[in-house]
Amino acid sequence: MKESRINEDSFQNPFVFKTEWKNAFDDQEFLKVFSSDILEQYIINKRWYGGKASTLKYIEVIDYFKIASKTNTYYGVLLEVNFKEAFYQHYFMPISFMSEDELDTNTVIAPVKMGKHEGFLVDALHQEDFRKLLFEKIAGAKDKDDQKLKFHKGEKLEDREYRSSKFMGVEQSNTSIIYNSNFVLKIFRRIYISTNPDYEISRFLTERMDFKSSPAYTGSISVTLSEGNITLGLMQELVPNQGDAWQFMLDEMDRIFENLKHKKIKISKLPDVDLFRRLKINEVPHEIIDWAGLSIFVRMHTLATRTAEMHIALGSDIHDTAFTPTTYNGDYTVWLKNRLTYQFQNRLNILENNLHKLEGLSLELANQFLDHKKEIRKVFLDFDWTKMKSERIRIHGDYHLGQVLVNGDDFYLLDFEGEPESTIRDRKVKQPPLKDVAGMFRSFHYSIYATIFNNKDKYPYEQKELFQAGEILFKYFVGVFLQTYTEVAQGGNLNIGYKNEIDFLLKYCILEKAVYELGYELNSRPRWAVIPLTGIASIMGFDD
Repeated sequence: MKESRINEDSFQNPFVFKTEWKNAFDDQEFLKVFSSDILEQYIINKRWYGGKASTLKYIEVIDYFKIASKTNTYYGVLLEVNFKEAFYQHYFMPISFMSEDELDTNTVIAPVKMGKHEGFLVDALHQEDFRKLLFEKIAGAKDKDDQKLKFHKGEKLEDREYRSSKFMGVEQSNTSIIYNSNFVLKIFRRIYISTNPDYEISRFLTERMDFKSSPAYTGSISVTLSEGNITLGLMQELVPNQGDAWQFMLDEMDRIFENLKHKKIKISKLPDVDLFRRLKINEVPHEIIDWAGLSIFVRMHTLATRTAEMHIALGSDIHDTAFTPTTYNGDYTVWLKNRLTYQFQNRLNILENNLHKLEGLSLELANQFLDHKKEIRKVFLDFDWTKMKSERIRIHGDYHLGQVLVNGDDFYLLDFEGEPESTIRDRKVKQPPLKDVAGMFRSFHYSIYATIFNNKDKYPYEQKELFQAGEILFKYFVGVFLQTYTEVAQGGNLNIGYKNEIDFLLKYCILEKAVYELGYELNSRPRWAVIPLTGIASIMGFDD
């Protein structure tokens, strides 16, 4: 069904070009106006545009290719966006030219006249004909190495007939299309001159490892340039789910904090435990089970199992060098320390510049952080690779509750693109699998504090008491998760080291993650800076 008609004013003052659409990107006049007057206005308002905090200098079309259907000519356009701050980003936009009668959308880039034809430039993903074309090209793909634009059909793609397509949710940093209610094609808007880790890992887990706890890889789109391969799209099965684990956890946390009131629990009487103390579920004290319930710990056990199985799969290939485990060495240590000392200095600067926005506990913890900055930096610099007996593998890299789907009593793990702030090369560096575990622990911590912040009038306790209860609960979550993860990982011959090394790497990675988060919170919601600051204080033992 077509969306509402374009409003009457949309066609006022169209951009006029002498060239016909089929030759548009060979025409210098079109390229010039398209890159500046047209695109600059359009792109800055898009959700997937990642340059909003910087000043746009100019946009350049660095390459393009035609994708033709029986009725239309589409262009895949690769853009380089240059910023006044002396850096650039690359983006992918599929473009179509449509007359008003052909439009499937009222989201247009600009009214134009191409030669004798009047119409609109449109992001082609808004046209069903183009979405259908992409699916059919993937489903009918044959391996041809000489083609610039490559479509690949995954081994698991059995349903090859196009029936329907629609956008999935609101547009984020990528655009996702649901096909036949069975598949999701993620179009990468921000692109890199290198294969995307999400494509590499998804295909590897599906076709090499037959890993069942992430959506199966079913196809992809890429383009080959002289500089290297660029992943444009990744298609996977659409897995049945009840939403992500972040929302699930927030609901669970609300229930658990409500129980404090309903069960008249005295927080000061709750039994505490050391951080990283491994706990089988039957070793969790009955007072904690009575408060939080058994089911949340059973879920922790399942999530820890799936996480360990993911790491076993990512670290058990002996043929593909991109996925063979490797040991620690001096090169890795130099890379790690350079990266983390730079990030730490950056966060220190942000904190000093934003101290005036903090108050109460946040300000107290921020000053504590600044007073102990040498000690914190020393933790990062004390990484001694010669003492490491475990192995590094390819990891998820941005692992948290929002990257996990709830499927009944089980979980699916997804989105292997890596940390958004990292370069594409850094995202592919083999790292300790415990870095992912640390990311999940930080996510548990966040879910607890987000619940306290978002419902501050709902639970009849002082905030300080709720924080105390939250810290105790966090340690039990960590204990149960870590016990299960260690058992499953070591049972699958994943070399994560022995207890002291595991504890060292977890402390190191949690500290890294909390320092990383600190910058985000100070820039976007200073009231929440207390969450990473509490995590840093806890891991450094400042509050002991």
